[in-house]
Parts: sequence; structure tokens; C-alpha cells
Amino acid sequence: MKTILVIEDEPETLDNLVLMIEMEGFRAIRASNGRDGIEVALREAPDLILCDVSMPELDGYGVLEHLRADRRTAGCPFIFLTAKGDKKDLRTGMNLGADDYLTKPAGAEDLLEAIHARLERQEEKEEAALSRVEVRPDFDSAKPLEALGLTPREAEVLLWLAQGKANGDIAAVLGCAENTVKVHTARIFEKLGCENRGAAAIRALEILSKPSRRR
Repeated sequence: MKTILVIEDEPETLDNLVLMIEMEGFRAIRASNGRDGIEVALREAPDLILCDVSMPELDGYGVLEHLRADRRTAGCPFIFLTAKGDKKDLRTGMNLGADDYLTKPAGAEDLLEAIHARLERQEEKEEAALSRVEVRPDFDSAKPLEALGLTPREAEVLLWLAQGKANGDIAAVLGCAENTVKVHTARIFEKLGCENRGAAAIRALEILSKPSRRR
């Protein structure tokens, strides 16, 4: 299940967006201001971020600039949803690296279409990156992954993540809680400087596919 972070300071709008996203089958997480949004994004590593522009303390432009500067979130799809819809505002958002810019009031159909399009494009980018890796991995042991600076348990989690396993599956294999796997995954992203599971899998496959590891 894909995770979408919604950053919006207007409570009713935030509730409506979260409900809409959850009804579409996504997992929605929320933040009510820009600073909290950055903290949640770095902790949860969402698959996409939907963010308002006009917020107190730190506006959406500041949020995007901060997240694009951090390798863990640099590649996360980012959509602005705002009442500021003139061309100057649009250019500002796009220059900072926004993937899309929707003006309020945006209809549910337009918003969900934008979300699906950006997620699909992200998956295509990750698949293309994976296809460039010469993949003949040896999944017999997680030990080689410790060379990435991981603990033995983190290496085990990454080994299964690289095989396309979801957090629930990894938890079942390792005999631990799914939330524990999420914690390990967040630490793996931080240590590897990766923003998502696809990027972490590529790093793992590069290690596991080295000539010395091939059969």
C-alpha cells in the first residue's frame, strides 16, 4: 500500500484530503504545518507528498526546498495544492522541483488523477534504474550488506526488501512486529542516503550482484 503525506494547515481541508486518499486505497499520514511535515516526511519516507503552499512559520516552498536538499526525500513525488494559482507561483513551485501544481478548489477526480500519474511515473523511473543494474544477485546471506554500514538485523531486512517483500512479509520471516521492520527500514534509508524502497533495493542488488558474489 502506497503512503501519501498530506501537509495542510486548515483542519477541515486536511480531514477531507485524508479521507479522499484513504477511500482511494492509499495509506494517508498528515501534518498540520510545514515544520511538522518535514519531520514526518523524513521519519515515514512516504511515496508521495501533497502540500499546501500558504502555511504559517514555514510555507510549502520552504518544505519542498528542504526535502529536495535531503537525499532521503530528494526524489519523492511532490504535488502542491494551493489557492495561489498565478503563473509566477507555478513557476516558483516548479523551479524548486515540484512535480505538479494543482489550484484550489481542485476536484477529487483531478487530484486523484495527478496522484496516480506521479506514482506511476515514479515506479517507471525505479524500474528503469533497476533494469540498468546487472542483476544476478545471491540472496543466500545478508552478510555482504553489512558493508553498507548496516547492523546484522538491518542487513536482513534489506535482503528481503531487495527481493520485493512488503513490511508485513519481512516481519513474518524475521519473527518480529511490522512496526519494528518500519523502524529498521527508516534507518536503512538514512544510512544509505536513499529516499525510498526502490533506491535501497538497487543499492542492495549492486552489492549482492558483484562478481565475487555470483555463483
